[in-house]
Formats: sequence, structure tokens, C-alpha cells
Amino acid sequence: MTLLPPARLYIDGELRDAQGGKTFEVINPWTGEVAGEAADATSQDVDAAIAAARRAFDETDWGDPGNRASRVALLTKLRALFEANKDRLAALARFEAGAALGAVGMAHVDTANQGWDDYLAVFDQVTWEEDLGNRDFRGFPSHRKVVYEPVGVVAAITPWNVPHYVNVGKVVAALLAGCTVVLKPAPDTPGMGAIWGELAAEAGFPAGVLNVVFGKDPAAAGEQLVQDPRVDLVSFTGSTGVGKRIMEAGAATLKRVFLELGGKSAKIVLDDAPDFARECAQSMLVFHAGQGCAVQSRLLVPRSRYEEAKAGLAMAYQGFGDNWGGMDEPTHIMGPVVSARQMERVLGYIDLGQQEGATLLAGGKARPDKGGGYFIEPTCFVDVDNSMRIAQEEIFGPVLVVIPYEDDEDAIRIANESQYGLSGGVVSADQLRAERVARRIRTGSISVNGGMCIAGDLPFGGFKGSGMGREWGLAGIEEFLDSKVIATRLAG
Repeated sequence: MTLLPPARLYIDGELRDAQGGKTFEVINPWTGEVAGEAADATSQDVDAAIAAARRAFDETDWGDPGNRASRVALLTKLRALFEANKDRLAALARFEAGAALGAVGMAHVDTANQGWDDYLAVFDQVTWEEDLGNRDFRGFPSHRKVVYEPVGVVAAITPWNVPHYVNVGKVVAALLAGCTVVLKPAPDTPGMGAIWGELAAEAGFPAGVLNVVFGKDPAAAGEQLVQDPRVDLVSFTGSTGVGKRIMEAGAATLKRVFLELGGKSAKIVLDDAPDFARECAQSMLVFHAGQGCAVQSRLLVPRSRYEEAKAGLAMAYQGFGDNWGGMDEPTHIMGPVVSARQMERVLGYIDLGQQEGATLLAGGKARPDKGGGYFIEPTCFVDVDNSMRIAQEEIFGPVLVVIPYEDDEDAIRIANESQYGLSGGVVSADQLRAERVARRIRTGSISVNGGMCIAGDLPFGGFKGSGMGREWGLAGIEEFLDSKVIATRLAG
């Protein structure tokens, strides 16, 4: 049954089909059946989108200083249209990304729209010009200032796991900065990109300022955007491997890149943590089937309380039972993984963990009885060594690994013994102790005793293999600005 309207491209102010009428099927993760169809962009379509964005930036006043209020007004109007279309966004989250009803608002719709509001709120804090005053430098008396200008044409390449959230994070910030944008969503979730074109057209955006292209091949349009010299900056969220290829391909045209990449974040429960067993139990990786780059997928617990931690987790998984995977259950927070490809990947890691010698405490199997889609049981491995691949590689599924440590120093070592550094957490009855540990973890954000470290007004990004640059908040807008020095010779 077709659940979603056709996803059309948006190029140079026009909603259109792909050249030649090519389309591809969009699969519903809950059933494995076709949920809709989307235009399959050709290289000519992508070229037209880049050309439109280039023209709009070079030949219109979109990025001019005098147009800032107009940009805010248009993005405020677009924000209202997205609010009016929340039900459609929720349907897209469910039937493209496989979001359970209990996760739709928190991960896909309301949180993203709140982040949009945060961008609008911090816009007045952007520094557009700094007056550095006069200086006589080597006989050249000058008045100096630094002005900040939009970087130009932005390619926003976004993933399938929380597409609306990431689309907002990139597109709104770039447009507020005065850039023009080509949005390229993942082939699993094209409708989440197509709605931007439809609502931008309704809001009256100038032609070429925002363009949306997508296709069945997950790499083709992205590679074209990265390699084209007319694109000034690539903003990418996805795997570390693809991020590395983007850096390499973009080097030929000296692209600026923002990369928000993978994670294997550690949650450290210290030995004095209040309600220790409950804290461990709450670490189950079930929300949106664990498909998040910032999830805390390594649970580090003291060896002195390791058996207690395992017992608490076993009870938690048993208690969670089959209270997941119901497509129409409003309390469920876990549904399927997004695709057959992703299901195969996650099950492969579960097999690997058992081969590596880890103990399967819970889950570990596909669940075809849940429906025709891509269901995997909530899974937990214990007796894990941090050198195992299941502890070092991003699985991107409902798989938690539990690792014992000897003392605080050992916990810090294990947490940092990773190619990634995106998120994390520390729990302790002693806040100062927890903060001391948190400061020594090489990661872009970290929660102390459950503090919310990821929000629309906070900069988000990673260390090491988790990427470079920052998204959201004031830093998210500044990511799309370039600085220019203007020095004027003084008389006399």
C-alpha cells in the first residue's frame, strides 16, 4: 500500500520530476513493502541544482547584509509551515525512517522544530562586523575591521536516521548565514527532503536559494556535489568512512567541509553511582533501535560491581520484553532498523561479537514475527574487551556492549581508547568527581549525571574520527561564514 505522496525534486524554484521521468521505490521499514516513490535524479538534475544555487548566490541579494531581516522573515514563515505539517512529518518519520510512535516527537519532529526556534533566537548574536580601530603598522596608518560573510554555495548531505533533525541543523543555519543550499537527503528518506522544496515554494523562497535533489544511488549525487568547483562548502552527516572520502574528493577544489561522523560513545557508571542497578538498566540501547551517532553504546561499569550490573541489565531486558515494534503503539520507542541492508549489517556484528568471545546477555536475533520489516531484538553483550570490534566499531543498531574497568583512571583510558569522540556520559554521587572524569574524555559533548548535552542552542560535533566543525546554536550559523579584513589607509 502506498503510504506517502511522490517525492519530487526542487530545483531553481520549481518542483519537478527527474529528467527522463526516472523514479525509485521507497521502502517501509515496518513491512518491507513499498511506501511510495521518489524522483531518481540524474547528473543533469544535480548540475541544474548546483547552477541554480550558484546563480542565486552570485547574482541576487540573498546573502547581502541588507537582506538579513528578509532571510529571518522567510525562515520564520517556513518554520510555521513545517509546524502546520507536523502530521506529515510524523508519517515520513514512521514510514521512511522506521520511527516508533513514541520516538517521533523526541527524535524526529518536535526536537528538530525546537532547534529551528533556537537558531532564530540566536541569530541576533551573530557577529557580522568587528571594528579593530586604528593602527600604524610599519608606516601605514590604517583603520581595520573584520567583516563576516556567507561562504557561498553549500551542499548539505544528510542521513536517514533522524533526517528532519539533521536537515534543520544544516539548511536553516546555512540559509540564515546567507548561503544558498543544495540539500541531498539519503535515498531511504527522500520525502523528508522533498517536503523542504514543497514548503519553500509555498513560503515564496527566491528561485535557486534552496534546491533539493535525491536519487536511488546513495553516492552518485553526493560525489557530484563534492567534486563540483561551484560548491564552496560540504556539510555532511554520516559514517566516518564516507566522511574521509568527502575530504579526499573535496581536496581537489579546496572545499571547506563540516563533518559530523560516527560515534562509539561511552557511558561511565562510577562505583558510587546512586541507584547503581537502575542506572545500568537505563542504558539499554532501544530508542529508535539504537540508530543514532551520539548514542552511548559502550557501558563501562566497575569490575567490583560488574555482576550487579549484569543482573540489573538482565532484569531490564527481560522486563522490556516484547514491548517494542508495534507500529501503532504510542508508547513504543523502538521499531525496526531502516533497511534490509542495515539489518544484515547489525546481525553481522551480533554474529561477530559471539565469535570474538563476548557473552550474549539478551537478544541477538531477527524477529520476523514482528512483521515483514527489519526487526532486531534489543541486544546486549557482556564480558566485552574494549579491543573487540563490537567495542570499537559503530554498529548503528540496538546493540549495547558492557565493559568492566578497575578504577577511574582505567575507565578514562577505556573511554578514550577509541577512534571516535562524539558524546558520552558519567554518573556519580560526587558531582566534582564526575566532572573531573568528564573533562578528561576526548569527546565533543558529555553528560554528567544525566544532564542534557545535546540541544538546539548548544554546539554539537566531534573529536577525532567523529568529525570536525560544530552544528546547532550560534556556532552552527558561524560555520557557514567567512571572515574578510578591510583596512583603510588613514590620511597623514
